[in-house]
Amino acid sequence: MNRTEKKELIETLNKSVSASSVVLVAHYKGMTVAEMTDLRVKIRNIGAGFKVTKNKLTQRALEKTPFEQISKMFVGPTAIAYSSDPVAVAKVLAEFAKANEKLVLLGGAFGETLLDSKAVVALSKMPSLDELRAKIVGMIQTPARRIATLLQAPAGQIARVIGAHSRNAA
Repeated sequence: MNRTEKKELIETLNKSVSASSVVLVAHYKGMTVAEMTDLRVKIRNIGAGFKVTKNKLTQRALEKTPFEQISKMFVGPTAIAYSSDPVAVAKVLAEFAKANEKLVLLGGAFGETLLDSKAVVALSKMPSLDELRAKIVGMIQTPARRIATLLQAPAGQIARVIGAHSRNAA
């Protein structure tokens, strides 16, 4: 990789990371190509990014971003995952690490907040943005359903009373 390619990689990674709300770091030592491909596909499916680069290049790409503080985590074979949806990427990494012990979560940063591996696992257990949206829609729809039921009940009761009177009168 020549200097121009390194510079382009640093700039591209810097732009991707700057547009993200979370950057997570993991060791991947011993993972096979098939396992890495599987992880990459899962991360790509949620709209996140996953990169294995040289530690020095990643550290340079993190400079002048809110994630600069995680530069100390880049020792050994490291990879980063970044996304604008912090819960989704944490879920994928935590589930994959649980099933594959070769992937070890080191931590990361959520904005300017430094995360250790336990914080990443805790973040993965939170409801995703889509789950929260579904809950909000459900909460909004519930009162409307109750109001519709209450409004229909008196009309139904009146119809039953009239029906009972007509049967008794006949």
